[in-house]
Amino acid sequence: MNIIEIKTEEQLEEVLPVLQQLRTTLTKEEARVLFRRMKEEHYQLFSLMNENGEAVSLAGVAVGTNFYNNKHVFVYDLVTAETYRSKGYGETLLSYIERWGKEQGCKCIALTSSMQRVDAHRFYERAKYKKVSYSFWKELK
Repeated sequence: MNIIEIKTEEQLEEVLPVLQQLRTTLTKEEARVLFRRMKEEHYQLFSLMNENGEAVSLAGVAVGTNFYNNKHVFVYDLVTAETYRSKGYGETLLSYIERWGKEQGCKCIALTSSMQRVDAHRFYERAKYKKVSYSFWKELK
């Protein structure tokens, strides 16, 4: 197993099928445009690759600072390819992100998870993450 940072649009295209298992409406073109913009805003995408060089798990993160969390890692995307789930790959990648966050001087990791993603909630709870707040969302028209 090898963890790499996805830095180019070509690399993004290779791992996109895994990302689309989480972001199901994301098209290839939308992914390219957003990836460029997100990288400008310090988003980083990491991929856990198997021995065959295939993406198994992805974690999209950014380091930020605010009054609530101080300097922290925010996990925007965390997904393991369906055929590889429940085999420890997501845990391996999340542990890597935790170590990486410490190296960046972060105090904690924060993330949100959709209400219906009960399996994901159990995953985070097993990894000792705590439910600390509700996340609210409103479309701006």
